[in-house]
Amino acid sequence: MKTILHKAESRGKADYGWLKANYSFSFANWYDPQRMRFGLLRVLNDDTVEPSRGFDTHPHDNMEIITIPLKGSVAHRDSTGGEGIISAGEIQVMSAGSGVYHSEFNASDTEQLNLLQIWIFPKKRNIEPRYEQKKFDTNNRKNRFQIVVSPDGRDGSLKINQDAYFSLSDMERGKSLEYIIKNNGNGIYLFVIDGKIQIGKYQLSSRDALGITGTESFRINALENSKVLIIEVPMN
Repeated sequence: MKTILHKAESRGKADYGWLKANYSFSFANWYDPQRMRFGLLRVLNDDTVEPSRGFDTHPHDNMEIITIPLKGSVAHRDSTGGEGIISAGEIQVMSAGSGVYHSEFNASDTEQLNLLQIWIFPKKRNIEPRYEQKKFDTNNRKNRFQIVVSPDGRDGSLKINQDAYFSLSDMERGKSLEYIIKNNGNGIYLFVIDGKIQIGKYQLSSRDALGITGTESFRINALENSKVLIIEVPMN
């Protein structure tokens, strides 16, 4: 098993006043040639947005974009005529495909919004753009893995245009889980949302990440009550 450790404090940072961003990979004005991507995972941004502020209408194409609100709600509007609210507990997938314009704003005028936005290179290019969002029952991730994104929509997950899988788990202190790689050759980018876990020799705390390749499975031990995001992606 090969690993690469990304501690929370090693991420790129930007403070625009209305937006405080943490970049796991090179993005915007932050560039690190050693942190361009992990396999086909290109972006993992941890953003905090002030009330009523957000991203004005802007374009995307040929990218799979997954939005996971951790606190608060996102108001979304796009060029296909779709609009709505994505709240904590929900997840949205956008296949930008041949091209789409959209905007994202903090839906609240009083509370901050904290979200993860994740970009993955697509399997097929120039497909028709599509959106999908869903609220997931958090009870189904207690001390087990809940698949929330997959290439085939298995177990009620959102579909993505790539052989990638997203799983969430809320682990209680002292619990242990084994993750088994779904597609041979895929790598894992594990991101600790909250808590403290151990994988092999590594102790990971809130917002730390570990890239894992060259194995068919690995074990996670929860040293505290912890929330974990596992992103399984092709490596090329």
